[in-house]
Amino acid sequence: MQKEFTGIFRGNEKGFGFVKIEGQDEEIYISRGNTHEAIDGDEVFIKMIKKPKEAMHQEGKIIKVLKHEKTKVVGVFQKSKNFGFVVPDDKKINTDIYISKKNSKGVKNRQKVVAEITKFPQGNKSAEGKIIEVLGNINEAGVDMLSLVKEYDLPYEFPEGVVQEAKEVSKEVSKKDIPNRLDLRQKEIFTIDGEDAKDLDDAVAVEKLKNGNYLLNVSIADVSYYVKEKSKINKEAILRGTSIYMLDRVIPMLPKELSNGICSLNAGEDRFAITVLMEIDQDGKVVSSDIQKSIIHVTRRMSYKEVQAILDEFHQKLETMQRNEEIQKKELYTKKQKEKLLKECNSYIEHFKRLEELALILKKRRKVAGSLNLDIPESKIILNENGVAIDIKKYEMYFANEIIEQFMLTANETVAEKFYWLEAPFIYRVHEVPDMDKVKELNQFLWNLGYKIKTAGDIVYSKAFAEVLEEVQGKQEERVVSNLILRTLKVAKYESENKGHFGIASKYYCHFTSPIRRYPDLFIHRIISKYIEEGYNLKQQELEKYHEQAIKYATSSSERERVAQKVERDSEDIKKAEFMQDKIGEQYEGIISSITAFGIFVELENTVEGLIRFDDLGDEYFIYDEQKKILTGEKTKQVYKIGDKIKIEVKLADKLTRRIDFKLAVRNEMTVRITYTIEQSEVVYICLRKRSCIHINNYAK
Repeated sequence: MQKEFTGIFRGNEKGFGFVKIEGQDEEIYISRGNTHEAIDGDEVFIKMIKKPKEAMHQEGKIIKVLKHEKTKVVGVFQKSKNFGFVVPDDKKINTDIYISKKNSKGVKNRQKVVAEITKFPQGNKSAEGKIIEVLGNINEAGVDMLSLVKEYDLPYEFPEGVVQEAKEVSKEVSKKDIPNRLDLRQKEIFTIDGEDAKDLDDAVAVEKLKNGNYLLNVSIADVSYYVKEKSKINKEAILRGTSIYMLDRVIPMLPKELSNGICSLNAGEDRFAITVLMEIDQDGKVVSSDIQKSIIHVTRRMSYKEVQAILDEFHQKLETMQRNEEIQKKELYTKKQKEKLLKECNSYIEHFKRLEELALILKKRRKVAGSLNLDIPESKIILNENGVAIDIKKYEMYFANEIIEQFMLTANETVAEKFYWLEAPFIYRVHEVPDMDKVKELNQFLWNLGYKIKTAGDIVYSKAFAEVLEEVQGKQEERVVSNLILRTLKVAKYESENKGHFGIASKYYCHFTSPIRRYPDLFIHRIISKYIEEGYNLKQQELEKYHEQAIKYATSSSERERVAQKVERDSEDIKKAEFMQDKIGEQYEGIISSITAFGIFVELENTVEGLIRFDDLGDEYFIYDEQKKILTGEKTKQVYKIGDKIKIEVKLADKLTRRIDFKLAVRNEMTVRITYTIEQSEVVYICLRKRSCIHINNYAK
């Protein structure tokens, strides 16, 4: 057995961590005393010190740090008389940074700072460093989001050369290139987006053909026409990989001169696009398609809300429109606003009906194929002029959102399939089949609710997940089951090899529809343009060059996407904690979203989630069944299970730690803590008042 490995260390705030070895599923456990000078994210060289049979996890010891991922840390400065410490925002960095007086840069107590590590932790000694930037007071407007920018080392500003290059791009389409494009400027076509959207990269139109089929036109901004392969803008876009959305700000992939200007499909202006024309039959099958470089002139910019209001007014609500009663009853506009909207859009109403008709057909076909409809609500966090969270609610989704979703999915599939059979160098959006061990683990929980993901031996199809999601629709446990299924699925990523997309039950899939904000889409546009311009006959040298790029950019884009998702999730967590800070003591009804070894997670109606620690559960012992994710009171037989409604009181909310704690709305004096060991099938109860321990062997089985 190999005893030495290289891997990435993932730290824990309690001091221990794990090392992920490439090609191995199980991570190597590193105890607090064996972390050497490693902090979270470091590339390390480890030596095995225990075999799997001797412990719950394979255990190792870090011998050497090969590369420190972070040399800069964002945190809060805590000042003493002659020195200070920086407490990192990232709790996986389990060391404070000692700052001597001469290296403190005059920073004041409890200011947010960026510190550079000059000496990494050794044994029980903290890391040492120096202050290199003061961000501001912890409650100063914008400092929380700026801290995230610094923590993740995000490219907040564009280099001067990139900005200058963007400013030199023409603000109007080139007349000499119009004859080489399909001219669709006389065709009725619409952008449909959120009300706050600024970069509009997709426009849609639907015609009804004489044979009863539909002609779907999906036109995407031809960004690759303006972002040339060897340009400074392109090189910067590769580094960024994606736009990052942080509630009160956006870190765009492209300069605003392009993303909000010539590349944005603004209404009433000529724009270059790449258009996918698809003939679709009454069963939702694409019977023929064509991809062309085009010029379009958007008829009108529409919001989801506007399209939905028009459909609600002029079209009977269809049974397949799955919107809850509260939204159906709610008027989207005042009477006066609605009259104005209907008057302005009167001539487009029949077109919007065609959009809806086709979207319903496509949705039905997708459902039959086994596409997963994970109805997990998104948060809408409302900030005031100072960037402070003043309200949180569910983001309202309309069928108008689904219209665009269905059209974009269909265009992405059509493009991916065509270039797969051309054997072109390409970047696919890949979502692989979930691990069977995880499916079995999910089934252990679903069995208690009367559901099961059906498998054929060691094979599982997306249809099996879709059937369970359909069964739970509208039931109390719907959100919980959706979340657990989401956690069971693998993470989608970019690859140069087509492996299909499990979640949407598609054999061919790519990201083609958002080249303003995602680099894989921009790369695909460049490939499509090359094929069109060269008559679908690229030279071998070009094919090899673009294939190498596809591998490289798929990897880097997947990594940048992961960073973007972390940043966006952290920004939401900060603002949710901020919103709840003045709600301490208030009571709410929520639903148990998860039960773990250290407490119960409860999600409120407004999507805020908090933790009830076992200390706050009541005055008796509770037995935790890890397989079923159920807590049972030893005396009262009170059962807490995922999906239950529960009344809570807000106990703690702290935006600095991004932490929200709840407690039961009615709480007795004594508190209880529960720990357990799965491997030994042992449950341990510790009563805090008596400091006593009861072991029940083999209880979990």
